[in-house]
Amino acid sequence: MNEPFISAVPVLQQLEDAGYEAYFVGGSVRDYLLNKQISDVDIATSATPEEVKAIFPKTVDIGIEHGTVLVLFNLKSYEITTFRTEGDYQDFRRPKEVAFIRNLTDDLRRRDFTMNAMAMDRMGQVIDPFKGQQAIEQKIIQSVGHAKERFSEDALRMMRAVRFVSQLSFHIEEETMRALKELTYLLENIAIERKRAEFEKLLAGDNWHEAFRIIAETNICAYLPGLKNKKSEIEKFLSYDGKNLTTSEMWSLLLFCLKLSEKAAESFLRDWRLSVKEIKHILSILMYLERRLEKDWSVYDLFKAGSIVIESVEKLYLTIKRLNDWTEIERLLTTYQELPIKDSKDVAATGTDLMKWFNRNGGPWVKESLVQIEQAILNGIVKNDKQNIKEWLLACSQN
Repeated sequence: MNEPFISAVPVLQQLEDAGYEAYFVGGSVRDYLLNKQISDVDIATSATPEEVKAIFPKTVDIGIEHGTVLVLFNLKSYEITTFRTEGDYQDFRRPKEVAFIRNLTDDLRRRDFTMNAMAMDRMGQVIDPFKGQQAIEQKIIQSVGHAKERFSEDALRMMRAVRFVSQLSFHIEEETMRALKELTYLLENIAIERKRAEFEKLLAGDNWHEAFRIIAETNICAYLPGLKNKKSEIEKFLSYDGKNLTTSEMWSLLLFCLKLSEKAAESFLRDWRLSVKEIKHILSILMYLERRLEKDWSVYDLFKAGSIVIESVEKLYLTIKRLNDWTEIERLLTTYQELPIKDSKDVAATGTDLMKWFNRNGGPWVKESLVQIEQAILNGIVKNDKQNIKEWLLACSQN
């Protein structure tokens, strides 16, 4: 056993000392058995929320109606959830009610996949009533119990199954896949924000190509914004490597394959509920990518794009062109770093200065002149000094 389990063992010990059962559960146990890095752990216990609160002096009610209490212990926080069973589900996502129980196996029985239905005690002993370790060894994603029941309870589990294909390079077990194909339509009941979270994790996985193929073949794409009836566009997307691309870059590559106008691309991203900041960033990448595919970078484009967009665009350019010369990225970033100005705010002259020098009111000419100044500075025609800029501008106006 390693961190973060070791730090959490005293939490399990205190629950046991008070007469209750307590275990590590879920994804942390799965990832531990897969030798993957673990960021945090979830704890399940036979103690009710009120009993947990009586044991630990510092707690926060974060989901007490569903049995979850946040415990603050040794400067760390742990989500501790009471063993429970769940009643009928509403909206194909959430149980209408939960009942607290004292039995670990019945608690594990309600979980989505066998590899996630394991527990581990404080000594490192794994409790595995549904053969989750066997599923991990065989690299299969298999529902706990009947797949149709699990997916009907929570339709998002279908997206989770495909996401695990991408992240773990596992394959979906036959019955689970049949149920997924049959019940795909239930995804229309799931909030876009939740589908996007799974979709972005899928895009970040090493085996995203196979996962995306499943999305297309099972018609999950029909219930994802902007991907219905996009077979040829998806095939083009799958033809690219996509290795080492960030989430924003993967969105950009997908939009490039969809061949949307700027307005349509913005609408697509809004439909996926991306933030205004994310949308602006992705649209900027797309704009400069289109330019890059037509011609080399100009100094002014490097200046306007900035280092983050430059790197993203060049990575996408290499991906689309199926090239492997990553040294070009370093060369472009070095060129950018050597620019005399990095932002319009760096220019020594302002619009106010221009109006004063020429004794004119504001208007489009001010913006045009500022762009002219930026280009002159970047091309080494004039130094970024207010007096030099003034003399140069006045000289230009007389020609």
